[in-house]
Amino acid sequence: MDRLFVGLGAFAAFIAVALGAFAAHALKSRLTADALALFEIGVRYQLYHALGLLVVAVARAHWPTAGAAGWFFVTGIVLFSGSLYLLAFGGPRWLGTITPLGGLSFLTGWAVLAWLALAPP
Repeated sequence: MDRLFVGLGAFAAFIAVALGAFAAHALKSRLTADALALFEIGVRYQLYHALGLLVVAVARAHWPTAGAAGWFFVTGIVLFSGSLYLLAFGGPRWLGTITPLGGLSFLTGWAVLAWLALAPP
């Protein structure tokens, strides 16, 4: 198992759970409903892709190039979730143009894993 991607996945999951609890308790009364929804979407996708990083850690035992998927997931967390967190707190609207790049990075990571699993050996 790949220690780097286990560590990144565990760290990303830890942060997602902490941010989710922070949103549920401290931000609920401070953000608008729309801003809170953006924040929660960021947390949800960060947690999904933290688990994806753990999948990458296991997959690297069979396909060393699966690390590419992991880096796409990390990039997606930063761009997608990060931009949503900043937008929720009133960040500049142009950050909304970055969010889809993070989504594309998530999709690319899953496509890499699918290709590795389904391609002929």
